[in-house]
Amino acid sequence: MTVALPPADTLTVAGRPMRCRVAGAGPPVVLLHGIGRTLEDFTAQHELLARDHRVISLDLPGHGGSAPLDTQHTLPALASAVAGFLDAAGVTSPAHLVGNSLGGAVAMRLAADQPARAASLVLVNSAGFGREVTVALRLLALRPLARLLLRPHPAIARRTERAIFHDPAYATEERIALALAVARQPHAAQVMVELVRSLGTWRGVRPQWRAELLAAVAALDLPMLVVWGDRDLILPARQLTAARARLPKARTHLFPDTGHMPQIERAAAFHALVTGFWSHPGG
Repeated sequence: MTVALPPADTLTVAGRPMRCRVAGAGPPVVLLHGIGRTLEDFTAQHELLARDHRVISLDLPGHGGSAPLDTQHTLPALASAVAGFLDAAGVTSPAHLVGNSLGGAVAMRLAADQPARAASLVLVNSAGFGREVTVALRLLALRPLARLLLRPHPAIARRTERAIFHDPAYATEERIALALAVARQPHAAQVMVELVRSLGTWRGVRPQWRAELLAAVAALDLPMLVVWGDRDLILPARQLTAARARLPKARTHLFPDTGHMPQIERAAAFHALVTGFWSHPGG
């Protein structure tokens, strides 16, 4: 059964529907959400950035209202699907790629694989900079626990939303209801398990894909901004130190009293930081 999600558009890519929002005019911006999430994580930024950019938010394959892939859901597969979406949407010029959590790793993979598509990278509490990740995701690599942890249940959805934000006021009933709707999609659990197991084990995120990806991204001649919330319970803020070491040319910023999604908890400051970076990428 298809679960109703908030209104959005749909674009058919390689025969599969992908849920999206496109607004504004100007340089293209692509907003990419994290694992098990939807484009709603960028609603505030979508609206702010659309004042002077062509802003594209999309549900990654197998997430929200986007159909799953016919193949395994892996980082390269998601990056390739985003590239296909951009082609279908008629985005021919390099885009500012903005990714939160898993979306940051997808943005890096896309930029590394197809550099001509990227005008810049903005990595928001991004996956790829360290082994540490919340135990809830590590346990999904254990088959007996995955089915239990991924069952749609209000208590699980509430606990997850509260872990994402430092300020509990952002874990609204609306966000909890959306998380439940997403979890009830018939393919949601399988997609989550495929992604988690391709990226890590119960011990944490695998080092092999991280090392290869970061080396490829570091070699790019591309403006980069890496930001983090200092109270992130999903991917700890000390990974920003690793980002500075692995991407020495990148600009970095740490938001105080902020969790895993500064684009929501610090929407105005985040928007000012990112647009300032795009205006003056050299410093």
